[in-house]
Amino acid sequence: MGNRLDGALSPYLAQHADNPVDWFEWGDEAFAAARRRDVPIFLSVGYAACHWCHVMAHESFADPATARYLNDHFVSIKVDREERPDLDAVYMAAVTALTGHGGWPMSVWLDHDGRAFHAGTYFPPEPRHGAPSFRMVLEAVADAWEHRRDQVLAAGEALNTALAEGGEQQAGSPPGLPGEVPGAEVVQAAADELSASFDTAQGGFGGAPKFPPAMVLEFLLRHHELTGDPRSLGMVERTAGAMARGGLYDQLGGGFARYSVDARWQVPHFEKMLSDNALLLRVYTHLWCRTDDDLYRRVAEETADFMIRDLLTPEGAFAASLDADSAPPDDPSGTPVEGAAYVWTPDELDEVVGPEDGSWAADLFGVTIAGTFERGTSTLTLAEDADDPRRYREIRRQLLEARGRRPQPARDDKVVASWNGLAITALAQAGVVFDRPDLVAAAVAAARYLISRHQVAPGRLARVSRAGTTGAAAGLLEDYGNVVEGLAAVFAATGDATLIEQAQILTRSLVTHFALPDGGFADTSDDAETLVRRPRDPGDNATPSGVSSAVMALVTMSALTGRPEWRAHAEQALARLTDLQQTHPRFAGWSLAALAATVAGPDQVALVGDVADPDLRDLRRMAFREGRCGTVVALGDGSPVVALLADRPPQRRATAYVCRDFTCGLPVSRDDDLAEQLSGQPSSS
Repeated sequence: MGNRLDGALSPYLAQHADNPVDWFEWGDEAFAAARRRDVPIFLSVGYAACHWCHVMAHESFADPATARYLNDHFVSIKVDREERPDLDAVYMAAVTALTGHGGWPMSVWLDHDGRAFHAGTYFPPEPRHGAPSFRMVLEAVADAWEHRRDQVLAAGEALNTALAEGGEQQAGSPPGLPGEVPGAEVVQAAADELSASFDTAQGGFGGAPKFPPAMVLEFLLRHHELTGDPRSLGMVERTAGAMARGGLYDQLGGGFARYSVDARWQVPHFEKMLSDNALLLRVYTHLWCRTDDDLYRRVAEETADFMIRDLLTPEGAFAASLDADSAPPDDPSGTPVEGAAYVWTPDELDEVVGPEDGSWAADLFGVTIAGTFERGTSTLTLAEDADDPRRYREIRRQLLEARGRRPQPARDDKVVASWNGLAITALAQAGVVFDRPDLVAAAVAAARYLISRHQVAPGRLARVSRAGTTGAAAGLLEDYGNVVEGLAAVFAATGDATLIEQAQILTRSLVTHFALPDGGFADTSDDAETLVRRPRDPGDNATPSGVSSAVMALVTMSALTGRPEWRAHAEQALARLTDLQQTHPRFAGWSLAALAATVAGPDQVALVGDVADPDLRDLRRMAFREGRCGTVVALGDGSPVVALLADRPPQRRATAYVCRDFTCGLPVSRDDDLAEQLSGQPSSS
């Protein structure tokens, strides 16, 4: 049977359109139906690339008997967490409070006012390992609603009150005294805490499962640039090298999987997210700038190529993710299996490249007869570079071509504004640093798409679109922050004045609609849908938090435009994050990176001349490569598009001005002189 998800914009919701469950999308219609029928609400939250979401859908939501019970006793709502992270944040707090852990699929039961009174994550179809079956939970909740309604409502009210109070406490440290701005001591304390928890053997932080800590690595790079501390650079190199050589990295097609199920980065959870790859592209680009290591450049360029090859949509923006599952190569019509598109056996290698090359490839990529994954298959790793680079490239080409003939993972092709903002920044920076005009062009196209399709009114963003159709979900703080930073990065790469004008409009909207009187920011705008509480999560998770995204954008835009109030908003927000940054820096990497930029200045580089002039392009590349701690670059022909370009005319040739707080050194026209000013070290020429 069909349900109300038939016309959903979200691919995740569309996956459930044929379920026998009578799903609603989130909205007034669902709550009105629950009140009319006097039944509770079952809220299920997940996302398209979520393996266990697919499992629960197959086991329970596609089961006619389970669906009948749900339809008889509940109003069921399905939500895509990537489309509505505000809802996800509100109700994940309830899941964590009630169970001690979170995850997806998220299963929450609500009263008619949207207050959670029972919650969990994945529930099996039968009792398993001490966990009740999904049907058992449904029956218990329905019985409690029918016979102990007062207790249920009281529990929901108490939980909602506790979460609201706790949310205020967790939104950051109390605001500091006037003029009290966190500085180098907080940056150092965070770096020391990270060093104490670092996995010196395998890289990264903590044990299995291990997530790529892109935001923390970006901070540690900036700390190294700020202080020269070799420990910070060492942590980045150890982690980046281990991830690049492990199964977390796609050794054939480039790009990173979501996380590693083990502590050695060998066996990934195979979903590939735009957000992860955008953040990691940025890290590997910056790491190459500091080290000149060919491994980091190769991984950065291959990751960018993966994003464009596999995630670019026909409209010019980037899709959200690739699924973890696909049909087995030997059964294209079979049930999708996790990792099937990516893993190999020795016999499969031999079949593609022949026994001699197959044996060589098996040794190189760690493919064994017993297998390192499931069903006798192995993930591909690269413990050491090949001793025959030409042979490696040819075998890799053949294997990737053969892999392309396998059933491919599904793609969630919705466009998320925030994640595209991250991708635009990373591609623009990598394109300049590696002299790849195609990457810059991709960043420009995605930026223009966001302005044309996601800006639904002047200065107001929509969260998602798909196939050129804009979704109804309003943009969140992270969308504004990351899109603004992306537009600023494209301006730095191209000098496109229209994009930096749009960035200024969005920045004004960010401050107007998201800033709070206490100096912090809310994740939803002041005119957004009213939820049981207004979310304001200070900590980074899989992506930068809204407040850290906003701070990063505000620091950049203040340095470009000379707007001191934008810098003040950033500093006030940073003052509220000090406790989190010092005690739990693993969840504050992005705001710490922004703080390092404020401590460093950040440096400002005004590049003036004809954008087509090779000399200006050389200066631009040097500014991107040698700029440290979030150096801000403005590129123009001498017209005062932003304050950083005002009164800084070109000389007889392309000219660079290195400034701090709009006070500039002598203009230079040679890239090595620019490098000297940026590094503070004498030029070698």
